[in-house]
Order: sequence, then structure tokens, then C-alpha cells
Amino acid sequence: MKARSPIPSKVICDGAILSGMPVVSGTRVPAETVLAELQAGSSRFEIFRSYPSLPPDGIDACLAWEKAGSR
Repeated sequence: MKARSPIPSKVICDGAILSGMPVVSGTRVPAETVLAELQAGSSRFEIFRSYPSLPPDGIDACLAWEKAGSR
């Protein structure tokens, strides 16, 4: 049986999660918080340590969301 690839993370807005604030899917981690951490100079390791529910591709999802101009 072939292993399925995980569903890629993305930034979503759901009124039931943090009043609709953009978050990484499957978490309550705000995308703006992740981006602010990066801008402040935090490493990926530090961000993952601070937000253990963030999936491995969560930071990349936030960066893609920002690049798409959704910020």
C-alpha cells in the first residue's frame, strides 16, 4: 500500500477560529504572528518550538500567503 502524502498547510479564515483571523489550517496559530516572528529574526526552529501545533510546512504556508498579497 502506498503512503498518502499529507495535505499541504495553508492559511485559512474561519469565523469560528479566533474570530476569523487568518490562521494556519488545523491550528489556532495566526499567520501574522508567524510572519512577525520571522521579521523579528526568529529562526524556524524557534518558531516551531514556540508553536508546537504548527505543521512542518506551516511557515512556508504563511510566506506563500503573504506573497500572494493576502496580508
